[in-house]
Amino acid sequence: QVQLVESGGGSVQAGESLKLSCTASGNIFKTHCVAWFRQAPGKEREGVALIDRDGTRKFADSVKGRFTLSKDNDKNTLYLQMNSLKPEDAGMYYCAADTVCESVVMGRATYWGQGTQVTVS
Repeated sequence: QVQLVESGGGSVQAGESLKLSCTASGNIFKTHCVAWFRQAPGKEREGVALIDRDGTRKFADSVKGRFTLSKDNDKNTLYLQMNSLKPEDAGMYYCAADTVCESVVMGRATYWGQGTQVTVS
């Protein structure tokens, strides 16, 4: 069983930055794909960024060049650095993980966090 806890959300102005954290209950990065998703009110959940078991990072086109992923293996934490935030980046951000990367990509990961809210005005 993997537990994921997100933190770092908040309310910022457009153009500002936020750094989200996803802390896992164990060292899962070598065995699981881990991704960030977001969902705005009235919209479908969308994938934002993913880190594969080998460390390969993938980003949605809408955030390329603005968002980056980093991880701290000692802290079992994945970070999503969000720069140059736009109002359309607002929403609830979720961390998700699964040993089957395709499941994560499809939004059907086994493990999900409770989410952290990002507001951009």
